Amino acid sequence: MNEHKREQLTELFEQMTSLERKIANQWNSQNQLGFSKSHILILAYLHTDGPKRPSAIAEKLKVTTGGVTVLTTKLIKAGLIEKTQNETDRRASQIHITEAGIEVLERSQQQVDNLFENLFGMLTEDEIKTLTAIFEKCTKF
Repeated sequence: MNEHKREQLTELFEQMTSLERKIANQWNSQNQLGFSKSHILILAYLHTDGPKRPSAIAEKLKVTTGGVTVLTTKLIKAGLIEKTQNETDRRASQIHITEAGIEVLERSQQQVDNLFENLFGMLTEDEIKTLTAIFEKCTKF
């Protein structure tokens, strides 16, 4: 790798890290629900795609199954999701969203919309498509 490309990638990495911090800070400052963005992502995934095994949630969120256990425990205690055992294979469980979970998800939408507008509102649809394509390309390797 040549020096110029290394410098550009270093700058890109620093900008991505800064954006990640900004997203977390804005989420936390606006958060009135008491759930992390990962909790809301789980609720949205279950609402959109239906009941899922913990391993599917882990894959979707790019976390470990242990991480899913920690996240889902809080959601189960709050009554936002339920975990059921497969009747034919007791080792297999599925997680599904409850009506209360759907309500929290709907309430979180305004918070998510505000976050998106504050962070990305200045981008055009074409710029968003380009960024998405770039990030997808980077995550495939």
